Amino acid sequence: RFCLPLVLASLPMMATGEQFPPALQDSWGDFWLFRFFVNAAGYASIVVPGFLLIQYFKRRNYLETGRGICFPVIKSCVFGSEVKSVHQEDGSLPPRAEPTESSTARQVFKLLFCAAGLQASYLTWGVLQERVMTRTYGATETDPGEKFTDSQFLVFMNRILAFTVAGLYCALTKQPRHGAPMYKYSFASLSNILSSWCQYEALKYISFPTQVLAKASKVIPVMLMGKLVSRKSYEYWEYLTAALISVGVSMFLLSSAPNKHVSTVTTFSGIVLLAGYIIFDSFTSNWQDALFTYKMSPVQMMFGVNVFSCFFTVGSLLEQGALLESVRFMARHSEFTAHAMLLSVCSACGQLFIFYTINQFGAAVFTIIMTLRQAFAILLSCLIYGHTVTVVGGLGVAVVFMALFLRVYARSRMKKRSKKLPPGETPVQKV
Repeated sequence: RFCLPLVLASLPMMATGEQFPPALQDSWGDFWLFRFFVNAAGYASIVVPGFLLIQYFKRRNYLETGRGICFPVIKSCVFGSEVKSVHQEDGSLPPRAEPTESSTARQVFKLLFCAAGLQASYLTWGVLQERVMTRTYGATETDPGEKFTDSQFLVFMNRILAFTVAGLYCALTKQPRHGAPMYKYSFASLSNILSSWCQYEALKYISFPTQVLAKASKVIPVMLMGKLVSRKSYEYWEYLTAALISVGVSMFLLSSAPNKHVSTVTTFSGIVLLAGYIIFDSFTSNWQDALFTYKMSPVQMMFGVNVFSCFFTVGSLLEQGALLESVRFMARHSEFTAHAMLLSVCSACGQLFIFYTINQFGAAVFTIIMTLRQAFAILLSCLIYGHTVTVVGGLGVAVVFMALFLRVYARSRMKKRSKKLPPGETPVQKV
């Protein structure tokens, strides 16, 4: 009867591979896996009743039998108002508008504006993210200060502002008639919340440069899943770039010496959280691709996903009693309040810059800008927070980004070649 408590008590140390102080060992709230299941239980308390309601309305054939003031709301949430669009070939974004009779100087200015907006938004976001999750607030000569530990509250802060910005944009500009059932946004919302939570939580165990490189290597599991599950075929250059990315990431991770600062040590928990981020983020993008078969704009997608994200996170925070605790932390530390607000602003503005850049210049230019942003983010993190990178680690970073640029170049060449193919031929499917 005493075996189970002993095993449960040893799980946090086994998962992280670290020796925790006695105070941390006694607190389940400091164990990331426990927090993950508590958050998931909070989401389930909202998802399960919602699922049962949706099944109830579908079984009753509510579209034909329903009446009353609630009918339009239930119809929009459960059934939608239009059939799918069959003429959207990309599935992710509407075709970008080609510039007509626009001067070169104007296009250069637009490109610089997009690049500067993306770099400023996401570089600031990355620096603040690491500051909030790895440093203390209120430290003095006699008081070591306290860390903010609730990653879910940060996700809620980001989503509430993104929801507000997207809602205002949709209200002030003309948008396509919305036809998707609203409940379908909840799937992408849940995976988006969990991927963001894993991203914040991973910074407690690994360094920010390691996290950036792990994001860059996301193409590897995507290709493996496509090969095993969907039987997709890939070009030789895709296998080559995936191999180069894996080699570069391995060089960076293996170059970390055991005597370095704890923030540069990749622990088991950090690896698991990064894997969770990659899995959930991959599901989000794939589910959003499926939703884009309905007639909708990217900002409508942003609004729909963030509506459910706010609903899920605030519900879970209230159930746990963590919302008031986080608000008290904000009241105690005005510096944290400023950081959390700026973090949310950067996240919301960054999403708008993404839509505008892809619409104006296409996915290839956007990918180049964001790849450069990842390189700048690693450099900035090392300069500000003192992360050390060996020569071998720096070479590994260079290999990763060289492979990413090679991938962008090869993909653009393939797209140009596919346009010249006869109507009966189709190019190989790519990630």
